[in-house]
Amino acid sequence: MIALAIPSGGHISTGRKDFSGTAGLVHGLQVDYFAFDKEEMNIDVDKTKEKVKEIIKVNESELKMAMFGGSMFLFPHPINDLRDFFTEHGVFICYDSAHVSGLIAGGEFQDPLREGVQAMTLSTHKTLPGPQGGTVLSFNKYSDQIKKAVFPGNTSNHHLHSVAAKAIVFAEMIEFGREYASQTVKNAKALAEALHDKGLRLLGEKNGFTQSHQMAVDISEQGDGGTLEKDLENANIIANRQLLPGDIQAGRHYMHPGGLRFGVQEITRLGMRESEMIEVADLITKIIIGKEDPKNIKQKVTDFRKDFQKVHYAFEDSRAAYDYLKIRTI
Repeated sequence: MIALAIPSGGHISTGRKDFSGTAGLVHGLQVDYFAFDKEEMNIDVDKTKEKVKEIIKVNESELKMAMFGGSMFLFPHPINDLRDFFTEHGVFICYDSAHVSGLIAGGEFQDPLREGVQAMTLSTHKTLPGPQGGTVLSFNKYSDQIKKAVFPGNTSNHHLHSVAAKAIVFAEMIEFGREYASQTVKNAKALAEALHDKGLRLLGEKNGFTQSHQMAVDISEQGDGGTLEKDLENANIIANRQLLPGDIQAGRHYMHPGGLRFGVQEITRLGMRESEMIEVADLITKIIIGKEDPKNIKQKVTDFRKDFQKVHYAFEDSRAAYDYLKIRTI
């Protein structure tokens, strides 16, 4: 299979065996990587075509699957530009929308299944703001294969206690999803611009930093991702360390990489908008650039957060959600 390299945003589930990736280590798949353009922060279409042709030429078995999507996911992937090429070579096209499924549902990202993807995997707990779980979306002609791969291939049961909660969040996405997704992307752009204006180096500047809920920050001049992740956490600011393109070549390790990844979906659900992103950026940069004591910033974060206690883009109570579902099914 071919997927994104982890420093380019790929998820560990599609990683190689030597990087303890699930695809390579657990399932024994041979994994190669899309060619990636660091300036565009996206897949390089022409170089990927050249690479795939070489893979097919050199390997005895042909390339079986292409997996778009990833966990550091700033811009829509070029499905339209590679769909026909992969189809001509008999490559099954997948898309991991785990992080952006809520944005896709809200019409703010891309529409993979209608762009030519044959199957799409997603989480129910990231930009789609429900309980933890996973979903596979596809077409009827692949249903039997997918069902058998899931059960008994990977799981023996599903978690019944979370089914009702998922139904509620799906109803909320039908009712509020477009507004929520739109505000999430606006907030991400605003926070990225504010962090940039305050002196941090963000990836994807050429294309406006982000079109999703995420942003990637190169903090190699200020320290390392592992240490700064902990400093931010001690100030009640949650981010995560992130391998960036070039980190491995520079000798950086995933525990102490050159990047941090921020997402705004949670603070969007708490009612924050573009103006609050400037304040959020100020709190973040006090830690990363100002090197202020996280204990001192923690109180400022707590005071700031007091004004945002209500979950937005949601039904006021669970009864309203069930009434809504009943109306929708008539």
